[in-house]
Amino acid sequence: MARRIILCDGLASARLWGLIGTQDDEVLTWIPRRGESRSRPPGFHVLQGGLCTQAIGRLNPKADDAFAVVSDEVAFARAAVGVIAEAEPEAPLLMLSDRVEAEKLPEHRCLRATGLRSLIRDDVDEEFSHLGNLRRLVELYALLDPCEKVGILLQPDPDPDGIAAGVALRALLGRKTPTAPLISFGEVKRPENIAMVQALGIEVRVLSEEELEEFDALALVDVQPTVFSEEPPERLREVEVVIDHHPERSGYETVIRDIRPSYGATATILTEYLRAGDIELHAKLATALTYGIKTDTQLLGRETSPRDMAAFAYLHAHHSPALLRRIERPALPRDGLRAMGRALARTEIVDGIHLLVLGRVREDVIPQVADLGLQAEGAEWAIAAGIVQRDLVFSVRNVGYVRAAGDVVRAVVEGLGVGGGHRSMAKGIIPLKAFREVYGATTRPVIREALLDAFTRAIHRDD
Repeated sequence: MARRIILCDGLASARLWGLIGTQDDEVLTWIPRRGESRSRPPGFHVLQGGLCTQAIGRLNPKADDAFAVVSDEVAFARAAVGVIAEAEPEAPLLMLSDRVEAEKLPEHRCLRATGLRSLIRDDVDEEFSHLGNLRRLVELYALLDPCEKVGILLQPDPDPDGIAAGVALRALLGRKTPTAPLISFGEVKRPENIAMVQALGIEVRVLSEEELEEFDALALVDVQPTVFSEEPPERLREVEVVIDHHPERSGYETVIRDIRPSYGATATILTEYLRAGDIELHAKLATALTYGIKTDTQLLGRETSPRDMAAFAYLHAHHSPALLRRIERPALPRDGLRAMGRALARTEIVDGIHLLVLGRVREDVIPQVADLGLQAEGAEWAIAAGIVQRDLVFSVRNVGYVRAAGDVVRAVVEGLGVGGGHRSMAKGIIPLKAFREVYGATTRPVIREALLDAFTRAIHRDD
């Protein structure tokens, strides 16, 4: 078995290492400073002969062993690197010091330098972060445990981040569907989202605004009340809980508000709750949260924080790859493929804007075409628009370093419909009646000309 040979400079370094906690595969040695030879720390033995090649040789290092030197003295650190390199030229070496910089050490082809107390500090900071989330969790329990029925409200056409966060909140509360259902004003529509709820056995109940009155408490995840309308229904003006990662909105009251715009996904927030509460993480829940973070950050490629990275890494060790594959490869309807083909046959890019008008289609096809449209050469923006029942619906994607897609969509639909989203993806809905009143018709050429003009002005309005 490969060993870690630890060389500590003086009693203080050795004691600090001992407080951190030692492993069975570690050989603990120290080089006493003047007056320290009788103060041997538990588990350590003196490096006989002092810091020299013969002393290193007496440790009988093997080919797979690694060395670590713990010191804040430049002279000792430099000497240790030189001695180890002379005794064992191929051995990898870790320098643990809060004062000795790597540039001050001798050349060594397998040397890594890092802090010691800073490593401990990171662990302490992480624990305090868990403690902060635990406090929020305790507040949630105090507020919601007495409630007989809690509605976990998602946005209409719930996305993976919202669905996963809702399922996680229910797990945190220790409830089942009857007393904590996932609810929405619109059904799940996109194929991969449908595949997600089917593969993971998740039910999202579609209900009316009037049916909100049956709940003793409402917890909104990945959405805020004024997203539904600038003047939400009475029941949504005062809710119990809001947990979201979108920019904070006004116009409502809530008892518990946890909004973190710096996070790339609401699923990350709920993952931190689960970790803080030491809640058992089963494969289905881990898969849902993994997919939620993955989709809302475009595989950790946009608007991603270190917290999203840490949550994703934690979840990845618990998720089911087989379940995730089933979700990410949903079946596409034939009529959707035909609509996509017709739109792509007429494709063109104008001033970085790739606009594809699909005609009358199923709504779940529109965002998929927008995703594909952004792959076209020269496209910085992709807009896919289609007619769904009595509305003109469009999905927007951009490359992530241009103007925020949500802001652009809100400018386009102002006075006509509703819309919004993230920096690099957004959605808008304009009733056909409102569109005709302004533009006169809803033919493909008219839709194309109107949207291209509106998006060009919204994207370049300050240029």
